[in-house]
Amino acid sequence: MIYVCPLSAVGDVIDAAAPSHMVSLLDPETMISTPAEIAADKHLQLGVNDIARHDPDLVPPAHDHIEALLNFVDSWTTEAPILIHCWAGISRSTAAALITQCQLNQSASEAGLAAVMRAAAPHAHPNRLMIKIADELMGRNGRLIDAVEQMGPGQITWEGEVFSVPVYPEV
Repeated sequence: MIYVCPLSAVGDVIDAAAPSHMVSLLDPETMISTPAEIAADKHLQLGVNDIARHDPDLVPPAHDHIEALLNFVDSWTTEAPILIHCWAGISRSTAAALITQCQLNQSASEAGLAAVMRAAAPHAHPNRLMIKIADELMGRNGRLIDAVEQMGPGQITWEGEVFSVPVYPEV
């Protein structure tokens, strides 16, 4: 399973789901240390701000961040869950979870994977810049971008609920 949560729920999800891998997507100033339950080499820390356009004072998601995510996902055996979180569990983490599903389901319908996420997380609003970069790097030819646009905006909330999606959904 792929678990997605806000920073405030990381400890609870680790206790309940016992993930072997974790992805933290936080701005560089608030990046967390690796929890004791996660091996250091199984924790990907991506210091990015939740923005979709260039801002000279912030760190936008970039190609090297998404390449690091894709390589990290490729190293995950899927035998134990992966936990993906950001500050609120709404944008960066949902983008990373959808990118993870796409990487592990090369021939799956992007729209189908996005529909699985929408059903599990009405609040999901994947970061559009991360999705655009991943679409390019994975050779999805705009299909991932279109799938996220078809999802529409997520329900407005200050913090997302913990949710999970299967690694290999039937889509």
